[in-house]
Amino acid sequence: MAYQGYAVQQARRPAFYERPFPATDDSRNGVYFAALSLFGKQEGDGSPERGKKGIAMTKKQKKLVVFITALCGMFAIVPAANAMHIMEGFLPITFCVLWGVICVPFLVVGFMNIRKRLDENRQMMMLLALTGAFVFVISSLKIPSVTGSCSHMTGTGLGAILFGPCVTSILGIIVLIFRAILLAHGGVTSLGANCFSMAIAGPLLSFGLYKLLAKSGMNRKVNVFIAAFAGDLFTYCVTSFQLALAHPSPTGGFGYALVKYLGVFAPTQVPLAVIEGILTVVIVIGLETYAKDELKGIGFLKGAQNG
Repeated sequence: MAYQGYAVQQARRPAFYERPFPATDDSRNGVYFAALSLFGKQEGDGSPERGKKGIAMTKKQKKLVVFITALCGMFAIVPAANAMHIMEGFLPITFCVLWGVICVPFLVVGFMNIRKRLDENRQMMMLLALTGAFVFVISSLKIPSVTGSCSHMTGTGLGAILFGPCVTSILGIIVLIFRAILLAHGGVTSLGANCFSMAIAGPLLSFGLYKLLAKSGMNRKVNVFIAAFAGDLFTYCVTSFQLALAHPSPTGGFGYALVKYLGVFAPTQVPLAVIEGILTVVIVIGLETYAKDELKGIGFLKGAQNG
């Protein structure tokens, strides 16, 4: 009877469980199941080879994971400081709602693009997860500013270059939510403003610059550096604009407040933008070495990526 009951349960299992999995448990990484639960079940073409390749990591992919983890770990020893992002309660409620509404179209398009592209190419899931992890780690490292504030890298330039600005907006808002709730960096009410500056405005500039420079025939690594560098700086320019708009100077007005906020972040953010550009180039070199097939799959090596 017990055997018959087990046979009935096996017969009733969803088709998803019939997909081939790697033999070792360590290959069943949590990244796959987290992305699967977020974006839904992805159907392959029915071939066992594609199913295995989409779930199991190859030796090169495992080396890539170790490489990025070690690189991010080297920067995890930076001392903690106050977060740069606009903190909870600092913006008036009208500005919080305004920036949140502006972000909605980008987030909707980004979510739809992720689901569509995962349907077409499940190998994109690994690159998507690694990019999100890179954004989370690199943006959580705060550097005290000489003016009493602090700055940090954003990491969203990499996502914009690989997947486009709309997809990057989803990665950015997930990171911002985790940081606001778990690390007390930023805030819930200011989530819209922080999302626009870090996950939308910066990636838009990075993506546009990368595509423009790619058409000029410039070296790919130089393009990546310029795009990541400019996207990082533009994020802080937009943040300064948001702060000056919400809190203009009583004497000098909006213009004086904008210059003041830009001056607060400039001494530390400019060198940090250079570092982020270099790190992004290093990550791209690692991806080209260990995940060339995946980069071809998302169109990066052909310059045919979408927003």
